[in-house]
Amino acid sequence: SEVLAAEAASCLSRAMAALRDIWEEIGIPEEQRLERTDVVKQHIKSLLDMMVAEEESLKERLLKSIAVCRKELDTLCSELQLGPFETEEKSTILQMEKNLRMRVEELQKQKQDRRQELKALQEQDRDLCDILCTALFSIDSGAVPSLQDLDCYRRHVASLNALKEQRREEFVSNKRHIILLMEELDHTPDTSFERDVVCESEEVFCLSEDNIVALQNLLQQLEGRRALNEAVCAELRARIAALWERLQIPQEDREASA
Repeated sequence: SEVLAAEAASCLSRAMAALRDIWEEIGIPEEQRLERTDVVKQHIKSLLDMMVAEEESLKERLLKSIAVCRKELDTLCSELQLGPFETEEKSTILQMEKNLRMRVEELQKQKQDRRQELKALQEQDRDLCDILCTALFSIDSGAVPSLQDLDCYRRHVASLNALKEQRREEFVSNKRHIILLMEELDHTPDTSFERDVVCESEEVFCLSEDNIVALQNLLQQLEGRRALNEAVCAELRARIAALWERLQIPQEDREASA
């Protein structure tokens, strides 16, 4: 500051000397020179006062920004369930404002990222619940989810995906067997559920627990009918064989009839 004051005084001296030389060459009277010198002094004072005011304004803006950032940080830390942000005790106003502002931007991004992930998980959850006919995951959509909430939601969605794949494989396998049994029994689907099983694809068919149970029951019913038909056929074959024996039907006639 002493060097700056010395340089400023030197500049002022040179400028005043130059002004005096100009005034002498022009022939301005001494009284007017004093008046002009006073104008120069007032101009310099006004300029310095304006510069000080601008720097004071900058200081006030920084302090105001610090207060706003602190308030916003408190809100963000509460929403994100984080501990309070600690600033360095010996940091300057400028450095403190920068640190707080950067921390606010960082937490705002965390908040946005969590909300975006929550939205994506909810969309997946809705799609899976439509297919599996299960209830949606319970979570407050209005609040910022904690990291623990998101982790729990991820695991829930992963379990639903695994359940969907398991039921889909079961549906495809049972559907194939059901279609083969219906063809073998010459059975035409006569209920809406049977038509859904035969005609709907695995992407459209509702993979609810009730539907999977009904699918298993349908398969068991058809298998029971086939077993009954096989038993009846076996009994009829036995009776025919007995009649062949009693009637002494030749073997070649039996083979042709069989």
